[in-house]
Amino acid sequence: MTDKFWCVLIIILGQSLMAQNSDRLNINGKIVSNTNDLEGVYVVNAQTEVMTTTNADGTFSILAKEGDTLVFSSIQFKETRILLTAGNFSDLNFTVKLSLVMHQLQEVIIKNYNNINAVSLGIIPAGQKTYTEAERKLHTATALNPTANAGSLAGGSISADPLFNFLSGRTAMLKKEVAVEKKEFFMKLLENMFSIEHFVERLKIPAEYVKGFEYYAVENESFTKILNSKNKTSTEFLLGELAVKYKDILAIENK
Repeated sequence: MTDKFWCVLIIILGQSLMAQNSDRLNINGKIVSNTNDLEGVYVVNAQTEVMTTTNADGTFSILAKEGDTLVFSSIQFKETRILLTAGNFSDLNFTVKLSLVMHQLQEVIIKNYNNINAVSLGIIPAGQKTYTEAERKLHTATALNPTANAGSLAGGSISADPLFNFLSGRTAMLKKEVAVEKKEFFMKLLENMFSIEHFVERLKIPAEYVKGFEYYAVENESFTKILNSKNKTSTEFLLGELAVKYKDILAIENK
């Protein structure tokens, strides 16, 4: 008896759904906005709850009829509702303009504790410059040594090593190592601050281009200054701006 009941119920629901959609037609349209990132926007028929998503060029197709309301929703756009008219179905250029969501930063207060540092705590002597490994190699290769004697220039008063390093190209190589070391530092800082899901789901960077976007971001001097301050709110805001520019570059390169 129970099995028969469920079978009848499924048949009735199926017939109801077919009847509901029988008078509906596919309406084709396109969303437009001030960005090239138009893929993955949800398009929902509020009456039938049928849902689809937009293609890379912003186009979509969904079952609907006159009087239905289409709801357009996405994390980067403000929700938009369109009440369909008969003219929308005959319009070959049916377009819906979406507005980008603007994330406004709240007041950012940066406190600078000048009196608390490694020198005041006695960790390092006052006035001593600290170096990374690559910076230390570069400093050693370019520093003049006034105590050098036997194999030196100007009567043994200055070491010739810096000159030899310059002429051999070793100095240029070490400078590149310093630059690479700084980029690796910022890359690690960026990856510790944001997960890969943030880049893919929030910023809409394709997974295979996330690493390339990170390199693109740390090439930006203004961004690395904000990143180095470890202010996540400001960093996320500027990262969003760079993501838009990077996706524009990808769109041009992939044409």
